[in-house]
Amino acid sequence: MDAAVYDAWYQTPRGSWIGDVEFKLLLELLEPKKGETLLDIGCGTGYFVRRFAQEQGLSVVGLDPDQTWLRFAEGHAVAGEQFVAGSGARLPFLERNFDRSVAVASLCFVEEQRQFVNEMVRVTRKRFAIGLLNRASLLYWQKGRHGGSGAYQGAHWHTAAEIRALLEGLPITNLVIRTSVFSSSGGCSSRWLERVLPRCLLWGSFLVVAGDRV
Repeated sequence: MDAAVYDAWYQTPRGSWIGDVEFKLLLELLEPKKGETLLDIGCGTGYFVRRFAQEQGLSVVGLDPDQTWLRFAEGHAVAGEQFVAGSGARLPFLERNFDRSVAVASLCFVEEQRQFVNEMVRVTRKRFAIGLLNRASLLYWQKGRHGGSGAYQGAHWHTAAEIRALLEGLPITNLVIRTSVFSSSGGCSSRWLERVLPRCLLWGSFLVVAGDRV
């Protein structure tokens, strides 16, 4: 998919709403403080990088293996964000290099998932958050089955139990799992569900796991 087309989706009414809901949940679980450093692994076009940098005052580095998307992200930087080409399974950073780290859906598209989370935890000093596609959601039945369709083609959809198992044995504590985007249509019913359903219900299409580095 073209980077500009993908990023422009966040400017549509539905995309803007979904982006806001996902960003709010990431903030709640990541708990960043102004001035801290943050690594966004698999940053794509830099949508969340820009928001963390501009709205939260973080010093953000975005990493992605796709050079074309990185060039797009660099060209749309808003608050001094930096970008690095690389793989989430082999991060080119020292241990505990960043105060916090985040990965939004990028883990869903890699084969070396255990190595990815190992590396993410390794370079984190305080807290991490991983956003995933939730297999126990309505969106999975609409877009994720039989190999997925559209932007979801080839994605791995996780369960809460699966991500707990993936993180087992790592030097982390205070693990929390929450969901959002219970209906992804973006209409009145979707917005109402988002207001009334608690995030501890693991039915939302956006599944986030967060924890502290020991």
